[in-house]
Amino acid sequence: MNKPLLIEIGVEELPAIPFLKELPNIEKKWMDILEKNRLACEFEFFYTPRRLVLWHREFAVAQEDSVVEQFGAPVKIAYKDGQPTGAAVGFAKKCGVDVSELQTIDQGKGEVLYFKQEVKGSEAKTLLNDMVNEFISSLSFGKSMRWGSRTDSFIRPIRTLTIMLGEEVVEGELFGVKSSNISFGHRMVSYEPFSYSFAGDYFCKLDKNAVILYPDERKQRILAQMKEIEQRHNVTIEIDPELLDEVVAITEYPTALIGKFDVEFLELPEEVIVTSMKEHQRYFAVYKDGKLTNNFIVVSNAKTDDFGYIISGNEKVLRPRLADGMFFWKNDIKNGLSTEGLKNVMFVNGLGSVYDKVVREENLALYLAKEFSVDNSDVLRATSLAKADLMSEMVYEFTELQGLMGYYYAKLAGENENVYTAIKEQYLPDGEDSDLPSNDISSIVALTNKLDSLMALFSIGQIPTGSKDPFGLRRAAAGIVKIAIEHKLPLDLSKIIDDNISKYPGLDKKVLIEFFTERLFKIFDVNPSVLKAVLGSGETDIFKVSQKLCALNPIVLSENYKEYQATFKRVANIIKDLDFSNSLVVEESLLEEDAEKELFVNFNNVKSKSYVNYEEQLDALFGLKGSLDNFFDNVFVNHENEAIKANRKNIIGLVYSEFKNIADIAEISI
Repeated sequence: MNKPLLIEIGVEELPAIPFLKELPNIEKKWMDILEKNRLACEFEFFYTPRRLVLWHREFAVAQEDSVVEQFGAPVKIAYKDGQPTGAAVGFAKKCGVDVSELQTIDQGKGEVLYFKQEVKGSEAKTLLNDMVNEFISSLSFGKSMRWGSRTDSFIRPIRTLTIMLGEEVVEGELFGVKSSNISFGHRMVSYEPFSYSFAGDYFCKLDKNAVILYPDERKQRILAQMKEIEQRHNVTIEIDPELLDEVVAITEYPTALIGKFDVEFLELPEEVIVTSMKEHQRYFAVYKDGKLTNNFIVVSNAKTDDFGYIISGNEKVLRPRLADGMFFWKNDIKNGLSTEGLKNVMFVNGLGSVYDKVVREENLALYLAKEFSVDNSDVLRATSLAKADLMSEMVYEFTELQGLMGYYYAKLAGENENVYTAIKEQYLPDGEDSDLPSNDISSIVALTNKLDSLMALFSIGQIPTGSKDPFGLRRAAAGIVKIAIEHKLPLDLSKIIDDNISKYPGLDKKVLIEFFTERLFKIFDVNPSVLKAVLGSGETDIFKVSQKLCALNPIVLSENYKEYQATFKRVANIIKDLDFSNSLVVEESLLEEDAEKELFVNFNNVKSKSYVNYEEQLDALFGLKGSLDNFFDNVFVNHENEAIKANRKNIIGLVYSEFKNIADIAEISI
């Protein structure tokens, strides 16, 4: 028999950001508890800032009866001379019965002790309170708090609890709050609780008390109101998805409103205004004809017919925020960019100051500029100034604007475009779908930042473990790969480490290379054996690795690759004991069979040609399949004459070696 089940946990206002971080896990955690208690069913999870709701349209009033089977020790161990041993007594005790009630069963490997028991399912209402308590305990919001005289804690104080099965309020208690059939509506409607007699009544009364329970409905309401504002004012609202989720989480009855700030503040960089509005006030930016306007969108949680005082209140609050920004902006321009103060800013314990990091990056930038044949003057200037804005008042207030503010200050100071662009792009890419540096100079500045962080932090043992990567080194490694590929830079990590390791005492090259190689298997979306084959060629230039993968992977994915694989597996088997430390020489005078002569001629034709790219070269090499098959069908490799035998193996070895310049075909498995 099924009945509807409603669970509501009423809380004081939940902080949006920690709640949203845990939100993706909440439904799974409740489902795990349902499954553990043999009460799994479909349900929906809803939330507002003051309640967490689990709604089950059909919930079993009791667990299904079950059969529990238990297996014990072999009979020959459980009984000696017809008497039960400790193994039998212990098994009986585990099953909760007398030894005489035990049975035996043969599972194909001899008889063992066996006990079968029919277990009647428990009533759901006897389990629900423990389930709710386990659910709340499983939620992880980071910081939690205690209230009253309680010693346990939660993200916010719990004020009400409802566990209603059908029309029955199930007994329960959570943080000292007993289960009841009361809840609260919107505070601007009433501070008094309302009661309800069944789930439908609950949903209806929430609606009457100005609580929109469904987060998707609140989101659509906000978006529809924004659309109406856009049409009415002929503007465009920048809808930040994360900010939208946040305002959905902090409102029960949202209303989007448009306000304005003094036009003089538009002198500030757009990012400063938008960041200030978003981070401090949760406002959305408004644009017209592609330019930021002096308007903003605030999403109010008020239930009122007059929003005028709410708009004016938010305008009043925003003004001092922007005034602070203007003060910082003018002061920073007056003071200019300087790295001297970075000597007093610690980078990481054991690695000195941020100024020390800048010096290391300057050396690395000059090295990379030489390696990539890029003029070093702009590279050095951009690297020297890249961290200077850390000393600015604006970045002290908005740390996420580091680099961007340096771009504005460098531009105003008359630095050339290459320099200020590189300062802005020094942290790119900074996410999965992020833009990449726009030119070689910016790329070198971005690479030096990432490479220095990797080598420096590895040198003091700050190596990512498991899911922990506090310095974002995995992201840095991925960024290095993306930049090298995008700008076709010959980035050889092994050589870079060798040439600069003196500046990173304590760095274990092998450990860093292994870490970087592991990242390649995460970054490149190919069969791992294909990447392993390319790396098996000895290639350490990231750009060339990507080129080889782009050439080889389509061939491996093609329908006829299995035919190729059969041929080249034979190649790999023949040369597995061949010594490649010495040059392989084929004596034409020892070639007896037409098939081996044909293979040798065709191989030399392939080897002697110049190729535009790896695709062309691989096509030519795989084109040797016919000659190889003919060779294997008509030539006996293990000839009794050792010279002829070695000569034939050397032919195959030369083919294999030519492939290995691109990839070790022996490593490919599909």
